[in-house]
Amino acid sequence: MHMDHSHMDHGDMGHGDMDMGQCDMNMLFTWSSKNLCIVFRQWRITGPVSFLLSLVLIVLLTAGYEGVRQITRKYEAAHNQRLNAFAISTSTNGGDGIPEPVTANIHDSIHAEGSPLLVGRDNRAALARRGKLILAALYAVQVFYSFFIMLLFMTYNGMVMLAVAVGAFVGYLAFAHDTPATKSIACH
Repeated sequence: MHMDHSHMDHGDMGHGDMDMGQCDMNMLFTWSSKNLCIVFRQWRITGPVSFLLSLVLIVLLTAGYEGVRQITRKYEAAHNQRLNAFAISTSTNGGDGIPEPVTANIHDSIHAEGSPLLVGRDNRAALARRGKLILAALYAVQVFYSFFIMLLFMTYNGMVMLAVAVGAFVGYLAFAHDTPATKSIACH
């Protein structure tokens, strides 16, 4: 008994094409926006208006990357300033400027639990740890963000690529004050 399954296969394929459309994944440079999905299946270009809005969003997203880098630079500078100020304030903790006599019991002052020097050192270490954690989190956001922008670029769509470049241009003008222009988005 011979059954012809080709009719069922064609019916299944035809039914699958009835959904909202499919995404074309281009591996070669193109200017076409037909069946273009940007990073997500839900971010699908359905016409010229959605394409234009997507390009504007890509410009803003890419410019935002420079904003995140600027926030990180400012936090790092402020954190270093706090650490330096903390070190200066604890080293001049004597207050009156008169050095303690050498005959003072050094052993007691080093091991005293309430010693301002030890408390200052512990607080500075806690401040340094918290700052390092926040900087690591900001760095992780930058890495995620840069790879997301790379995925935008990897649509191989010329207009999307140009929108990424325009976004980098706008972001640099808006956020990168006194920052060298040599670091690219893909570098972390």
